[in-house]
Amino acid sequence: MDETPWEPPTVLLAVDLVILTLRSSTLHVLLVERGIEPHKGRSALPGGFLFDADEDLRTAAHRELSEETDLDAARLHLEQLGTYGDPGRDPRGRVVSVAYLAIAPELPEPEAGTDASAAAWTPVEECLSGRTELAFDHRSILDDGLERARAELEHTSLATAFCDEPFTISDLQQVYEAVWGQRLDPRNFYRKVQAVPGFIVPALPDRRRTRGRPARLFRPGPRDRLRPPMMRPDPPTSSEER
Repeated sequence: MDETPWEPPTVLLAVDLVILTLRSSTLHVLLVERGIEPHKGRSALPGGFLFDADEDLRTAAHRELSEETDLDAARLHLEQLGTYGDPGRDPRGRVVSVAYLAIAPELPEPEAGTDASAAAWTPVEECLSGRTELAFDHRSILDDGLERARAELEHTSLATAFCDEPFTISDLQQVYEAVWGQRLDPRNFYRKVQAVPGFIVPALPDRRRTRGRPARLFRPGPRDRLRPPMMRPDPPTSSEER
């Protein structure tokens, strides 16, 4: 019988952050350029290892965001997205990462620091198309963050936070299109929005002068949770796209 004392494997704990915002009606994600190996020079989500055994995960997430991008995490609502622990995800050893997600309007330009050579807002489409390749398994983490953000718009009034008040339903539609990554039929969207009690309410004055028919103006309503939800339409088939 082998009596060698069992030793637990060495596991490093890290945090990664998916920070999303809208800029010029386009969904952007916060990325850094890694300044150290592994993957030096590659784009990555902000993040890093826990500072010490006494540091909790959320504190580490706030610290890494501040150190790598100089953004104030106190103004963001970080929610835990998931845990990523594939044995081969990091060439430095067994690293388990807890990812956090935030989606917020009017976030400032980041500034790189510590082990990041640069930090910038990058259009999400750049990552989805493969034009910007992400280090480690960060593309999978980004995909999960996007799905969570898209679901948030289905079930909450988050989209109104990205509209300057007062706003039109067309303004609101642009937010949904940017986050969902789909073009929406204006008539169907209008009907869906109007079918959710307390989602938006008329603003005064309730008309915006345009070249054509004046557009009705709205502001956020009292509802935080949407019932019924604003469900995404099915993605178009390849034949429909053509």
